[in-house]
Amino acid sequence: MQLLKEKTEFNFMGKRKLAALFSAVLLLTSLTSLFMQGLNFGIDFTGGTMIEVAYQESAELDKVRSKLEQGGFGDAVVQNFGSVHEVLIRLPVIESQNMAELSNEVVALLQADHPTAIDVRRVEFVGPQVGEELTEQGGLAMLYALIGILIYVSLRFEYRFAIGSVVALVHDVLITLGFFSMFQLEFDLTVLAAILAIIGYSLNDTIVVFDRIRETFLRVRKGSSEEIVNQALNDTLSRTLMTSITTLLVVISLFVFGGEVIHAFSIALLLGIIVGTYSSIYIASNTVLTMGVSKADLMPPEKEQGQEISEDGSQV
Repeated sequence: MQLLKEKTEFNFMGKRKLAALFSAVLLLTSLTSLFMQGLNFGIDFTGGTMIEVAYQESAELDKVRSKLEQGGFGDAVVQNFGSVHEVLIRLPVIESQNMAELSNEVVALLQADHPTAIDVRRVEFVGPQVGEELTEQGGLAMLYALIGILIYVSLRFEYRFAIGSVVALVHDVLITLGFFSMFQLEFDLTVLAAILAIIGYSLNDTIVVFDRIRETFLRVRKGSSEEIVNQALNDTLSRTLMTSITTLLVVISLFVFGGEVIHAFSIALLLGIIVGTYSSIYIASNTVLTMGVSKADLMPPEKEQGQEISEDGSQV
């Protein structure tokens, strides 16, 4: 299926210096925010108490949040869990209270003026040490993913392509993290999962672009490296737009209809898809072109033909 019916001839690489400057500004802004403000880690990373309660009727989350805020628990995260009758309440670490006292206080606050009984299903405590381990393991997961990608692309293509793909992925991750840091959106395990998904999505798009660049280099005999990369990008433009638009429709649906529990997840994916599509064209391809890739670099190595000796001793 073709989104663009006619062959396009956009001069993508003609704007590569402007795109590089734009990305540099975004990266500098993201890094500044990360160093100055850091990330607003959720309970998954900082530790806290999780309380699961069940109502006999459908739970009204706005009223639950309002009651908790009036009782001094304004930092509580409230969401449906499993069904409209079950509610999961997550509270940050409160050193002055133990888990049993805290859960009893929260349930008593919710039960006040409520006509039916509220059933407490479970109460769990996530310690700060566990949160620190999750933070460390999450960072290592992203690092290992980038190292694995570097090795794979080096074997699949050429080392310049591997560096270009990793540069694009680091670009996507840093801008997404910077966005969450700048607006102090909650960063929890679902957002970490979204970032790992962004890495996979961006890599897939980059690999398709790189494969067409290599194919175009080997097929086209005349033209500069910039012209050949432009031709390859135009050849994959319809596929790139189709993939991005269909994925964005799904993510936008998640954001609009998915509820508060996955808002941060869908925001991360939404931003990652947009930035990932942009980076496949203007960061990954730009990096490869800047490193001086040429047709000679992509030609398969010539096989060495040994001399055969005939039965009478002559060479053939």
